[in-house]
Amino acid sequence: MNLYLGIDFGTTGARSTVIDSHGTIHCETEYTFANNGQQQPELPSVWENALWDSIEQIPPAIRNQVRAIALDGTSSTVMLCNTDGIPVCEPILYNDARGAAVTERLRAIAPDNHTVLSATSSLAKLLWWQEGGHGGTAPTVFLHQADWLAWMLHGKLGISDYHNALKLGFDVDTLCYPNWLIEGIAGAATPELPKVVAPGTPVGEVRAQVGDRFGFPRDCLVCAGTTDSIAAFLASGVNLPGEAVTSLGSTLAVKLLSHTRVDDSRYGIYSHKLGDLWLVGGASNTGGAVLRHFFTDVELENYSTQIDPEQESLLDYYPLLKKGDRFPINDPNLPPRLEPRPTDSVEFLHGLLESIARIEARGYQLLQELGATALTKVYTAGGGAKNSVWSAMRKRYLKVPVVTPIHTAAAYGSALLAKHGTQIERG
Repeated sequence: MNLYLGIDFGTTGARSTVIDSHGTIHCETEYTFANNGQQQPELPSVWENALWDSIEQIPPAIRNQVRAIALDGTSSTVMLCNTDGIPVCEPILYNDARGAAVTERLRAIAPDNHTVLSATSSLAKLLWWQEGGHGGTAPTVFLHQADWLAWMLHGKLGISDYHNALKLGFDVDTLCYPNWLIEGIAGAATPELPKVVAPGTPVGEVRAQVGDRFGFPRDCLVCAGTTDSIAAFLASGVNLPGEAVTSLGSTLAVKLLSHTRVDDSRYGIYSHKLGDLWLVGGASNTGGAVLRHFFTDVELENYSTQIDPEQESLLDYYPLLKKGDRFPINDPNLPPRLEPRPTDSVEFLHGLLESIARIEARGYQLLQELGATALTKVYTAGGGAKNSVWSAMRKRYLKVPVVTPIHTAAAYGSALLAKHGTQIERG
């Protein structure tokens, strides 16, 4: 039997899914990061342990039938490595806005309203490293989280996919790095940029030592990956323009399948290439991490059942754990708004859920105002998909059907990417 392995690196942990040629799931594993995967010098070790543990949990009889592997990571989580693949400084996470310090240089380099014009973009982080001389004088390689983890499997350093590379400035129309980018980062401390291929492209066979350790077939292929939110989109099976996927995980990400490409850095909106169509969307720092800051999972479940989703909350929050958002307001200094806080926990949760629903609805409204295909249906991925009260609340704001797809896990989407290889890019 031919099996396909997808591994998802999200905000708080790693998950794996193994499927067969029919898309049937044969195995799923889960690994929670130490310290919830927050910024720390040991992050590469945390990720490496998660990768090996996620694979180790898969029964040997399944591992030895895996024909292809694909991996996704959080978008704009980046690293600087030496030419042996060893990180030379602490990775910078997807939502880290230290790039705000190089805004002036970024604007001098990039075209107006370009996707990279964000304090959290991959390019902003690269420039921040350059300004601080963090790479030293020895040659370095700039990688995304998914690139580095895939390298541990196939051993070919410096290969990325054009979903991860979008916020670095890679041009998905011409499929190359634009001149403004190459010239803008040129200098003594310029790292080598990764070679970019289409998501799902076979990169190479799994390294011999990895194959021997886990019992993968010798010809098991490692394919170029994608970002975690696109992997969740792929898992949903959405293929009609106008349909969208909202990922309600630690953060909120929206992706709308559109005939038209929309890019506007003023609002943190960007488009990924998906076959002949465009995946238009953005990602906000609001989401489940804010809810978990105030409530346990048990409390969230119990309090939600006491909320009438048809009754509008009068509380108007902008739920963030720290200042700064990326979409639909792209402002690294945007302050959280969590007051007034009522004494009634149910009322407080109602206000939080409804406020996040408003942010989601505003996001989709913006996409359409700027020319994306009209929204017809929203599929929900992530932990928030399980909350039926929240779904009913969101439907009231979105004014289209809100449904949960059969498959919602990003790891399942990455397994599909492994299965279809480059074919998935053609729809």
